[in-house]
Amino acid sequence: GPEPGMLSATMTDRRNPALTRKIPVKSQLRALIEQGIANLRAQGVLPADLATPDFVVERPKDRSHGDFATNAAMTLARPAKSNPRAIAQALIDALPQNDDIGAIEIAGPGFLNFRLSRNAWQRQLRAVHAEGARYGRNASGRGRVAGVEYVSANPTGPLHVGHGRAAAIGDCIARVLDANGWAVKREFYYNDAGVQIENLTKSTQARARGLGPGSEGWSEDFYQGHYIADVAKAYLDGASIEVDGQVITGARDPENTDEIRRFAVAYLRREQNLDLEAFRVSFDVYYLESSLYRDGKVEEAVRELIAHGHTYEEGGALWLKSTDFGDDKDRVMRKSDGTYTYFVPDVAYHLTKWQRGYERAITELGADHHGSLARVKAGLQALDCGIPQGWPEYVLHQMVTVMRDGETVKFSKRAGSYVTLRDLIDETGADAVRWFLIARKPDSQLVFDIDLARSQSLDNPVYYVQLSHARTFGVLRKMAERGLSFDLEAGLSQPIDIADPIVRDVLIDLSRWPEIVEQAGIDLEPHQIATYLVELAQAFQRYYNANIFLVDDADTRNARLALGFAVQRVLANGLELLGVSAPEEMFFADTDGAETA
Repeated sequence: GPEPGMLSATMTDRRNPALTRKIPVKSQLRALIEQGIANLRAQGVLPADLATPDFVVERPKDRSHGDFATNAAMTLARPAKSNPRAIAQALIDALPQNDDIGAIEIAGPGFLNFRLSRNAWQRQLRAVHAEGARYGRNASGRGRVAGVEYVSANPTGPLHVGHGRAAAIGDCIARVLDANGWAVKREFYYNDAGVQIENLTKSTQARARGLGPGSEGWSEDFYQGHYIADVAKAYLDGASIEVDGQVITGARDPENTDEIRRFAVAYLRREQNLDLEAFRVSFDVYYLESSLYRDGKVEEAVRELIAHGHTYEEGGALWLKSTDFGDDKDRVMRKSDGTYTYFVPDVAYHLTKWQRGYERAITELGADHHGSLARVKAGLQALDCGIPQGWPEYVLHQMVTVMRDGETVKFSKRAGSYVTLRDLIDETGADAVRWFLIARKPDSQLVFDIDLARSQSLDNPVYYVQLSHARTFGVLRKMAERGLSFDLEAGLSQPIDIADPIVRDVLIDLSRWPEIVEQAGIDLEPHQIATYLVELAQAFQRYYNANIFLVDDADTRNARLALGFAVQRVLANGLELLGVSAPEEMFFADTDGAETA
């Protein structure tokens, strides 16, 4: 709800309502059913040695069927040597008395449908206000360390929209894991060694020599974007670049290859950092691939693999017996020319994560990296150092197609060959870009519609959710203009009309939020948060349209605002997990054309 002191002239909260129960209703129901089963064993209805069956407690898809349902009676029918509906009635009779349950019905072949009491819903509403920004968070991670690696772009150019999707997904996974009680470390791995960096160096050097696309001596393999000319000009001007606490200054010499390499990498790392800052993405750890070679980590990993007998030499090359660990064929680690294949530093890098205490290591990558995952996992298993089989975990995202005016947008004037993340942020704003890049399951293709993302219409989901968040604040401002007040405690004390399906829908959606946070963390799918927020906003808009908030009757006004600010609180909590702003004021056109705050 509203924070203390906010619009204090028009709002009072006589006391901070204490949350009486923090155990989710779903868990309470499970415990209640387990006690009922124990009572049936004690009564001789069930065998005394019968283990509690693996029953489910879930929310019915059709809300008219109740608030929760269980198949417990159906799992007990056979051991009880009874028909499911009969055992369902026996289970109802054996359940301990509980004031949270308003009614229990037997449905179909023996399902039990539970309807919660008004007191349970009143307490749920109080819980949202009492916990505030903490509502929905849990401690299931128990403070264990989870490393989340994402973006990890080569420092060879501006971030493209695919990097943007990786940034949005990875950052939101980190936020969701944090909400589930994990100690999260956000990590960016720079591929600052290898062929791409050499190509960057040669491209920048050619530009510094005055060459460009079409010039004699210009290679088609060079990076074609205009940004390379910007890097070369800054180098020749002697510009100073600060990155990772180091200042690197352009040496002005177009023939000094080493200095060009250092400067170009630093310049583009800074550019990428600025793009990510504009996208509200930050990291705790920046890890350089080059450091794996400099610090001997690659050699250390190779020595360990050889020592454990999981390699062999053939044709002048060193091979990993990756087929012993589920790969479809053995893989070359060190080529006959002495250089390592690209998956070897990946193994060394992930070994450092294990050594740094990452109980979970989650890597967000483009789907085009899929082929290398098995060999990295095989290499980690072959190290025989205690790394679990499912470690690390991978989240792969599919490509993004950008559309404007119904046509595909294929490239940026600056980058030359692709749409940059900065282009999208400049056109639509960070909120819309983050939402649209996170709103679908990562492994699904995604179409980014610039026109929809820019629109201030209810068809735009991020605008719709933000407007729903701002609405109750708008009511509060109008109340202040009329000299009306809002008393939260009085509102929470009013009986809730749970017979009203519109009210009940809002309450049900509010109560789902902790389950959504937990499931999104389990599945590593933050799009579940976005889907839920739209559903909650829709439920609230139906309630808002069906009820007048600015009424003279204080009890009615307080009750409606108490529910409205509970929705506002949960929407704010959800938007925070997506890294999207939660404005308290927005403007839109009413049906009569008037501008309304």
